[in-house]
Amino acid sequence: MSILSRPSVASAAGRLMQSATVLAHRRTAARAHARLPEFGRRTQELMIPTSVGPARTTVYRNPDAVGTGSAPVHVNIHGGGFIFAETEIDDPLCRALAVQTESVILNVDYVVAPKHRFPVAAHQVDEVVRWVAAHGAENGWDGSRLTVGGDSAGGSLSAAAARLAFERGGDPAIALQVLHYPAVDLAMDPRQKHSPLEKPLLRPWLREIFDISYVGPDTDRTDRLLSPANAADTVDLTGIAPALIIAAKNDVLRDEAKRYADRLDAVGALVEYREVPGKDHGYDAFDDDAARTTYAFIAEHIRRAVGTA
Repeated sequence: MSILSRPSVASAAGRLMQSATVLAHRRTAARAHARLPEFGRRTQELMIPTSVGPARTTVYRNPDAVGTGSAPVHVNIHGGGFIFAETEIDDPLCRALAVQTESVILNVDYVVAPKHRFPVAAHQVDEVVRWVAAHGAENGWDGSRLTVGGDSAGGSLSAAAARLAFERGGDPAIALQVLHYPAVDLAMDPRQKHSPLEKPLLRPWLREIFDISYVGPDTDRTDRLLSPANAADTVDLTGIAPALIIAAKNDVLRDEAKRYADRLDAVGALVEYREVPGKDHGYDAFDDDAARTTYAFIAEHIRRAVGTA
């Protein structure tokens, strides 16, 4: 085991990385806003009440939208290894989905580790999703046409929200969960997750920082909100929200995404599983052409799920 397996060391490393992203925030935001310029930006801020304090949320709407009807709503949960509170990196995705899906897109700034360890963020995201479903009338969206999704850690939290809704008997009703290169098996040793690349983005030491900062030393890593792709979770998921799962072929998380897709497929909950060839984790943050292709694919599935296709 490496020194990063010590919770105090992993947490200290996570905090240092957080500080670096805070310093670079303006540059990161400016770069994100400049990407995919064909998708205009029309936003407002919204504070969503939760048990751990208000979740700052950026609401995206199609700048060219006309009409007075309530639009479907998509809750986006950003990635960042459970430790980065960097919503702006998903600005291109949210703009693209707002234009291409005819939905209102909510980009949620949830609490992060190591200050807030598992399961705080998972339950906060669940509270946000429930609030969004119940408060559409006063905010200009239709909470009965609800989708949720995210990438990496955001994919994990989106899957957790769908699982909690499932455990309440489908409350709220989620028309689609979009899991983009999700982290869905934190019980598996990061050193056992392999990529065909010599130096993949998610090196074992980086995953140790992320996972240990988020999970902590005393948590059962096979918990169904952490590791739904792990063999320890054997609950029948028949009736869980339909899922679109997208993996990057060279990503160390590819295998667990595929395992979860197979599990959902077995109970009729998989809408589609797709692998993006030749790409690694986080590819859409660096490759605009690949991002356009994937975002259009996600938009198509959201439109079908909420009846705007």
